[in-house]
Amino acid sequence: MISTTNTEISMSALTVDQLFSSLDSFSLRIDVLLEMLGIDLASYEADHIALRVNEVDLALQLHQAWLAYGDEISVNTINGRPIVVIKVHDSVSFGQWKTHCVELPYPSEKTYPEEGWEHAEWVIPSDAVTPEALLDDVFCLFPELKARWETLSEMGVKVKLSSPSGEGERLANPTVAFKANGVCVKLHPVSLEQVIESEK
Repeated sequence: MISTTNTEISMSALTVDQLFSSLDSFSLRIDVLLEMLGIDLASYEADHIALRVNEVDLALQLHQAWLAYGDEISVNTINGRPIVVIKVHDSVSFGQWKTHCVELPYPSEKTYPEEGWEHAEWVIPSDAVTPEALLDDVFCLFPELKARWETLSEMGVKVKLSSPSGEGERLANPTVAFKANGVCVKLHPVSLEQVIESEK
């Protein structure tokens, strides 16, 4: 796991050190959401985790700060804004999961009530090329989710089916996203690094 004891990077509104310190609380909120959904991702490797910030200046500062911990492997425009992916040299741990990829989207017109870690994504086995087909596979993998499906909105869970794509991407990567209490879990069939490789 990455340690920040030997390198302190300060930003005006949010520091990398603060981001590492908040991983525990982020993972607890992810655990609560997964419990609500009836999804067990213990046997799945986290693909990446993502930040959300509201100011371009902060995004620029964090973009440069993360380069002290890893290499930039992609900057792509998705939905009209740059999204940076840093592959860290050592894994970032949150709860029972580890990942090597941190995603930093530059701000859009949307303002987030809380800046910091916003979502985590996992790859699940599926050949789906549409979100609807992916959801069918998700239901097969996690039957408890299917049983709770009609009650999710009552529990405060927002569900979004999408097919995000960046300029030059050749792989279909449908996504099912679940959001509640300021965090989001996303499931898709293709890893972020595979999607980035498809851009080349």
